[in-house]
Order: sequence, then structure tokens, then C-alpha cells
Amino acid sequence: MDAQLLHDDDVTLYGLFVEAFTRLKPLVHRDLGVPDAWFEVLLRLGRTPGHRLRMTDLAEAVSFSSGGFTRLADRMAKEGLIRRDPDPEDRRASLAALTDKGAEALDRALKAHVSQLRSHVTAPLTAEDRRHLERILRTLRDANE
Repeated sequence: MDAQLLHDDDVTLYGLFVEAFTRLKPLVHRDLGVPDAWFEVLLRLGRTPGHRLRMTDLAEAVSFSSGGFTRLADRMAKEGLIRRDPDPEDRRASLAALTDKGAEALDRALKAHVSQLRSHVTAPLTAEDRRHLERILRTLRDANE
């Protein structure tokens, strides 16, 4: 084994990132009232102007294959959280739209989520740490699109 690579600073940095995320995810998704994947869909729709997105764009945004996302969307539509609307710009496509019931579920989930975020993510950080972390995360996201 290459000891130098095993203890490389980049490997350590990435490992810390993964460990932090792995520990934080179950904490900040606690008590949402909906499955994690549903929360991500509701959140994306809630933060989008008009509360509608093309199904393919939404699937990509929540890191699902189109087939897997179709099944997830079917379950959410059956529960009345989203609906499918025809895309007026492309009759072959459809839009996922947030329903009133979905907006209510999102509100309930966000109350728990924000409380957990404040306890587990932002409380240990200074305001300066938060600004640096946001800048770093945006840089990583944008550099790897």
C-alpha cells in the first residue's frame, strides 16, 4: 500500500466531508412526516416559481433515474401531494406540480427540518464559518456540473 496516498490531505478532506454528511443526514431528516425522497421533491417544487417542474428536470434535481422517479411521482400523486400537468411547451412531456396538500406537507416537514438544521448544522458554526461553507459548497457544486 502507498502510505503517502493513504494519508493524502485530499483523501482526508473528502473523508471528513462524507463522514459529516453521513452523520448529519439522518439528524436533519428526522421527523419530516414524509420519506426523505418525497421531502426533496416537495422542497424543489416549493422553491420553484410556479411550483411546477418538468418531470425530467425534477428527476435529475433529486438524483433519480427517470424510471425510478416515475414510480416515486406515481406514489406521491396517489397521496395527493403532487399532480401531473401537461407541459404546454412540449406535449410529449409533463410537469410535476405541487398540490395544496403537498404544500401543507412541505410546511410541516420544513418546521422539523429547519429546527434540526439549526441544532445540528448551523449552531456549531460562526456566521463567518457559514459564509465560508456556503461559498465552498457553491464552488464545488458549480465546478462539477
